[in-house]
Amino acid sequence: MPVESSLNGTVAALVAELATDTDLVEDVVTSAREHFPEVARLPWAESRRHVAALLDAGFTAFARALADGDFGPDLDFSEAQRFGAERAALGVPVAGLLAGVHGGRSRLLEIAINRGRDAGIPYDELLQALLKLDRYGTDLERHVMDGYRQAERDLNRDDRTARIRVLRRLLLDDDGGPAGPEEDPARFGLHHGGGYHCVVSDVADPTRVRALEQAFARCGGVLAPVGGRLSGLTPRLPAGRALDPAVLVVTTPPVPLDAARAAYKLCRTALHAARSRESTGICDVVELAGETALEAQPMLAAFLSDGLLGALSPAEDFHRELVATALAYLDHGQRLDLTAGALHLHPNTVRYRLRRLQDLTGFGTPAEGLPVLETVRWWWALRSWSHRPAEAAPGS
Repeated sequence: MPVESSLNGTVAALVAELATDTDLVEDVVTSAREHFPEVARLPWAESRRHVAALLDAGFTAFARALADGDFGPDLDFSEAQRFGAERAALGVPVAGLLAGVHGGRSRLLEIAINRGRDAGIPYDELLQALLKLDRYGTDLERHVMDGYRQAERDLNRDDRTARIRVLRRLLLDDDGGPAGPEEDPARFGLHHGGGYHCVVSDVADPTRVRALEQAFARCGGVLAPVGGRLSGLTPRLPAGRALDPAVLVVTTPPVPLDAARAAYKLCRTALHAARSRESTGICDVVELAGETALEAQPMLAAFLSDGLLGALSPAEDFHRELVATALAYLDHGQRLDLTAGALHLHPNTVRYRLRRLQDLTGFGTPAEGLPVLETVRWWWALRSWSHRPAEAAPGS
């Protein structure tokens, strides 16, 4: 049926505004965690990632329906189904999934009502539109669960549930209740006295999850979702050609089982570092040592950025050019010629930018160079500052 007037005009504008609100995800996550213990048990970052994906799926489907002029029974809920499938692939319990969906819907409707009133939308028009949007949300929830159930059936063809429980005991601090005989690590080839690479990936697509699990299983490894990430232990790593080159996998050198928890925490931090430099394939934590150590201290990074680069504004394009040039300079051994070549600039342009940065912040000049620890301090400050959005306030 055609889009009704209550879904056009001001209400459509309200939905579009919500879709671009950068604070909406945090608001919904906070509400869901306060009211649903299943959501609160997830780490904040995982809750945020799930809510952001769900809101994106909902807004995408709504925008398509609005553009097509049709809110009938054939709406495209493919993004919602994919969201459900990815949650199943990541081992999110169905109770936690439903709690998150319900919490997100309730808080989103509350926000929409408040903002609709503030925007002066007539009460009857707003009420009728929100009733329709709520029914739309029910359809969205149903497709999320359809995607979840289908992926769950496809993935649970073996002992995946037992693998999840075994790995949770080995990798997480919360062991839960007593282990049953089906949760013996030896059943999956994991023995005390052996050495195993710890593995963590950010893959979420069910097909890729299944492919990674199978690739590591052929090497004697055990992979399953743990803490919202595909994680595991393996006596050896698959050859590079056995994995999808677009998938990121972070690994440690072999460790005994009693060191698996510490290795897992290290891998989780290293995964963030690898993602920030847009790495793919198999990445050893040894290769990521510097970035991982710095990633573990976000507060110190903010202090450094504010202390050394407080005179710069993320909203100024020229300041961003100065920071990018200084980073390239440090990354290329403080060599003007190599930096200029990497940035496709004349060496004099590089020299000028570095001197302007020195005028503003005290950054070392090319003639002086920087000792090792000063290089680390400046590189860390510059890198942290460069990741701030243009509207960021100091310390954010």
